[in-house]
Amino acid sequence: MMGNRGGALHNSHREIVRSYKSRRWIACVLQFRGRYRKVMSEGRYTELFFLDEATSFAAGHRPCAECRRERYNAFRHAWWRLSKQERPPFADEMDLELHPARIDRGKKVTYEAALRSLPDGVFVCIEGCAHLVWRDELLLWTPEGYARKCCPEDSMVTVLTPRPIVECFRDGYVPEIHASWHGL
Repeated sequence: MMGNRGGALHNSHREIVRSYKSRRWIACVLQFRGRYRKVMSEGRYTELFFLDEATSFAAGHRPCAECRRERYNAFRHAWWRLSKQERPPFADEMDLELHPARIDRGKKVTYEAALRSLPDGVFVCIEGCAHLVWRDELLLWTPEGYARKCCPEDSMVTVLTPRPIVECFRDGYVPEIHASWHGL
């Protein structure tokens, strides 16, 4: 998957100079309507790449409303059920609530929770490594895919996925997971 954080994070030398430009952090498909982009084009948004949808959610991104409309609508409706508002939220409304749950004073927001209380699709940090909670197991994340699984004991863990997204998972939104987990 590919995503962005609302604009250019790089300078004219293609060096990353900021962690985000705006609160609109989205996750997109790699190919859409034959569009082509040169990575880190000057003055254009900086492309970010993710192993899968669960990884993009852990980074604080939500589905793009244009190239991932079906997933966006499913996420939006999960958010709506939780908010109990009269209508589904617009992207800006979700982003406004998501932003302080993902970053605070330049640092990633995390929180502690009991491992067994977390729904599938959530990323946690255990001994400095990112793991995906999936089907009563933990899958070790690597850039190439999930490397191994283990059956964890219930314990307190550091949750990497922002809390509003965790609540959408708890409400039934299931993130797409990279196929590498099948071989474990």
